[in-house]
Amino acid sequence: MKEFDVANWNRKPQFEFFKSYEDPFFNVTANLEVTNLYNFCKKHNLSFSLACIFVALKSINEIDEFKLRIQNNKVYSFEKVDIGSTILNDDNTFSFCYYNYNPSIFEFDKAGKQVIENHKKGIVFEPKEEMLNLVHCSTLPWISFTGFKHARKGDEAEKGIPKIIFGKLFEENQIKKIPFSVEASHALMDGYHVALLFDKMQQFINELL
Repeated sequence: MKEFDVANWNRKPQFEFFKSYEDPFFNVTANLEVTNLYNFCKKHNLSFSLACIFVALKSINEIDEFKLRIQNNKVYSFEKVDIGSTILNDDNTFSFCYYNYNPSIFEFDKAGKQVIENHKKGIVFEPKEEMLNLVHCSTLPWISFTGFKHARKGDEAEKGIPKIIFGKLFEENQIKKIPFSVEASHALMDGYHVALLFDKMQQFINELL
């Protein structure tokens, strides 16, 4: 990571305004159309859940604001970020798996399946709270939610790590959709950047062959 030049940042006034907020995070939830992604996964024998994570992570890595973090009141930028996601255990508890970014959906799927297989051999509850170059991801596959609030311990504003969550796949007018929620620090980005993430994800899905 490298220190980010806040002094010459066009968002410096917004950063200064929101950085002292007790809770600077805002949340946006909307549906993604995923029929094409679902069919692509079926065609190539890919995990749909890993594919959703891949699409989000790939798009996140194309937006600089999603790779900004705060440490000791300074802003840092990462060249790339990885992702940590919840995974459901057989006893209906959950733990975490961590996936490195890979620009290939096929390589990401292959590596992700290996991560899950290794996790099942020795399940541990291991939240890597010290890592900044992550996006936190969850899945709520039982509910097609229209809004979401994350649990917080109180120090998240000092880091600015985005959180994303996917909901239950559903069908509407023969189009498969999935709820997608993004929670981000207003000190580091605005609604425009979250909208850009939705647009990049939808565009990537639509262009899959």
